[in-house]
Amino acid sequence: MATAGQQPKPKGRIQLIRSSLPYQVLLYLNGWYFGFFFICEILIFIFKGETLPYAENVLPAEVILVFLLAAIEALRIFFAQKGNLTERIVGVLVSILLSIPAVLGALYLILWQTYVLRVDVILASIQVVLIGLELIFGIISMITFARATPY
Repeated sequence: MATAGQQPKPKGRIQLIRSSLPYQVLLYLNGWYFGFFFICEILIFIFKGETLPYAENVLPAEVILVFLLAAIEALRIFFAQKGNLTERIVGVLVSILLSIPAVLGALYLILWQTYVLRVDVILASIQVVLIGLELIFGIISMITFARATPY
């Protein structure tokens, strides 16, 4: 029994929290940003479809690419958050592997789509920077989880 002024000793194991708070905050913010990015890109494609001449199947293909990018990004953020919070390497590794098609999709919007507007470049560049930062934090988290002593 603890006397006045003394803290009682903890019972059981003490578990260190190894998940990364900055990584989790970055993932949370990127989730909101990508929602904004997706809505803006759809609105931009509506504008482009109304004002710019497209070949027959090019505009639908580029819109489908944005929807595929949204699915990949949702999975990437989900696996990264789960892997970080559960301190499992596999979730973060899947997220890092999904970062490759996510970056390629954003680079397509910056460099290779039929009509690239300045707003496309700005929005997709921010997305690429966020994915790059998440890659760095994900690798650091994987190293931290791998160094953890098993219990």
